[in-house]
Amino acid sequence: MTFDFFEIFLLSTIQGISEFIPVSSSAHLFLISDFYNFKVQSLLTDIGLHLGSLLAIITYFHSDLSNIFKNKNLLFLIIFGSLPVIIVGAIIYQTNLITYLRNIEIIAWTTLVFAILLYFADKVKVNKKLNTKLNLRTIIIIGCFQILALVPGVSRSGIVITAGRFLKFNRYDSTKISFYLSIPAIAGASFLGLKDLHQETVDFNSMILFTVLLSYFFSYFTIKYFLIFVKRFDLKLFIIYRILLSFLLFGIIYF
Repeated sequence: MTFDFFEIFLLSTIQGISEFIPVSSSAHLFLISDFYNFKVQSLLTDIGLHLGSLLAIITYFHSDLSNIFKNKNLLFLIIFGSLPVIIVGAIIYQTNLITYLRNIEIIAWTTLVFAILLYFADKVKVNKKLNTKLNLRTIIIIGCFQILALVPGVSRSGIVITAGRFLKFNRYDSTKISFYLSIPAIAGASFLGLKDLHQETVDFNSMILFTVLLSYFFSYFTIKYFLIFVKRFDLKLFIIYRILLSFLLFGIIYF
């Protein structure tokens, strides 16, 4: 039982931190679970991890969300921008294609390729503001980019920030777009998981509550401090980390 709680703590930490920074939470959860051969990871655990992150972003952006619901145009854009990944994600989920994408070789290559893409995107000169320049065209482009995040290693936040930077939004606004779009994306993933719960014997216990609370805690503070970070610094730290991780994975695979 003690080791089970250790596994939950580690998974919740990884989920909370990596969901909102450009490093791919799905890849890190897969790699750590595979490396340590975790026993606690299940459908209910995954739902708990995502639910914690969802509650954290809703809590952190509660005032923004209130304004968004009053701003029908922005609400429409967020919904419209989320449709591509929700639709394609549902198809991949129903056809079980995701199982073919979850392997260390794909993760190694996507981690490297999209680190390089983020590097070039982060050098684009800024001339757009979120409040005035986010329109249907830009949200469609960003939404289509977000589909790529269904492949482990790409990173949902990373690819949205990459798209935002290529479209000449600054790091802070690109990150906010990523956070806004994460709400429907995470909610959609949680909903798909909840649909399948009836097929399993579900045991709602203290460990699941522990999962949600820990994921919430790490998610909330990651959101807070990552927003502070992108106001002051570029994204080189995450690019370097991704490249080093990809080289480590290449070493494991090919040598």
